[in-house]
Amino acid sequence: MAAPSASPAQGRSMGRSPDRSQLGGSEGFQTAPALQEPHSAKLEPEEPMPATQHTPAAEKTPACPSAGGSKDMMAEGLPPCVAQEAVLKRSSPLPESTPQVRGYDFNQGVDYHALLQSFYTTGFQATHFGQAVREVNAMIENKLEPVSKENENDINLNCYQREISGCTIFLGYTSNMISSGIRESIRYLVQHNMVDVLVTTAGGIEEDFIKCMAPTYLGDFSLKGKDLRPNGINRTGNLLVPNNNYCQFEDWLMPILDQMLYEQNTQGIKWTPSKMIARLGKEINNPDSIYYWAQKNNIPVFSPALTDGSLGDMMYFHSYRNPGLVLDIVEDIRRINNQAVFAKKSGMIILGGGLIKHHIANANMMRNGADFAVYINTAHEYDGSDAGARPDEAVSWGKIRMDAKPVKVHADASLVFPLLVAETFAQRINDFTCKKEQD
Repeated sequence: MAAPSASPAQGRSMGRSPDRSQLGGSEGFQTAPALQEPHSAKLEPEEPMPATQHTPAAEKTPACPSAGGSKDMMAEGLPPCVAQEAVLKRSSPLPESTPQVRGYDFNQGVDYHALLQSFYTTGFQATHFGQAVREVNAMIENKLEPVSKENENDINLNCYQREISGCTIFLGYTSNMISSGIRESIRYLVQHNMVDVLVTTAGGIEEDFIKCMAPTYLGDFSLKGKDLRPNGINRTGNLLVPNNNYCQFEDWLMPILDQMLYEQNTQGIKWTPSKMIARLGKEINNPDSIYYWAQKNNIPVFSPALTDGSLGDMMYFHSYRNPGLVLDIVEDIRRINNQAVFAKKSGMIILGGGLIKHHIANANMMRNGADFAVYINTAHEYDGSDAGARPDEAVSWGKIRMDAKPVKVHADASLVFPLLVAETFAQRINDFTCKKEQD
């Protein structure tokens, strides 16, 4: 018996964007991208079957007569006409380049690289992961491409004086990524100068510094808040953060805020969130820190909601103890937008949703859209949230280019992102190292 077909909503959710993956519609049935060419294949018009070709069993069945004749057929032991037409419906031929579904064969032994490569033909979100690998590798190829001779004399309009490259890569992530072990994957990318711009929330900044002072522990999602609170233990999912960690953070941060205020008043320094993060990255002086490497490699870190977390709590307390510190968010919006405007090409890798997703996408709208985009999150679009919006919605706003091939992986980034790094950036570590030595 034939398997039930997916609902229209299910069919739409499987593709990368409506114009590439949607089943049915005015452009007909479209297939997954071929392994050699990541463009969707379209169905060719059906050719008449040659007379010498083997006739399928369905064609041997007599043509369906009128309703009255159907009774005669049933009397002769033949199935009802409507049933045979529904069940034995002929298929139109698929293009030869259409990939076939095939997973990893563990009879070949355990080869993790081959296993991850097989995801592309596995189907469902595994295929989206395979597409994301291709999209990120396209960003890397463009980034590492030597600047053409005609562009050698271009004025570098990047205010952070990073070298001109073929692709500016924006990496955005929510604070829970830094609370988790994804912090180490992100630090690897920043340490080796593999990305150009970071965007995160306040928690994504402070948790990195706090981990340089005291650890976060594994707990359980089911631990009760009423039991944890009296003991000064904070729960983030199945992670546990002792409140003492934040007390240590306050002891470290307050003298730095005092010094920043002094420099503002005596030297006229205009602080912005990105300048403050760079300063903290320098002060922490710890190679375990993402922001230590960010300031060392001149990678700007933007956090327009920097006060929405422990950092904001400390600045609130500081405003009573030693008032007057000012952070200018207008200068930062100009800076992040110009990162996109003056990019040769741009790519977005976004873990999670909300502010970090929109802040990067909105900056890329200033250049009529990013050339490459990968989203990884578990949010759905049905509530109209920006977090759940698929890449095609960003195309409608001019935040992703119309000819781009963006990918959304519907998955927990803590599972997917290290695998994505393993199949992309980590494979090119020697290329990035050589480029850094040449610079």
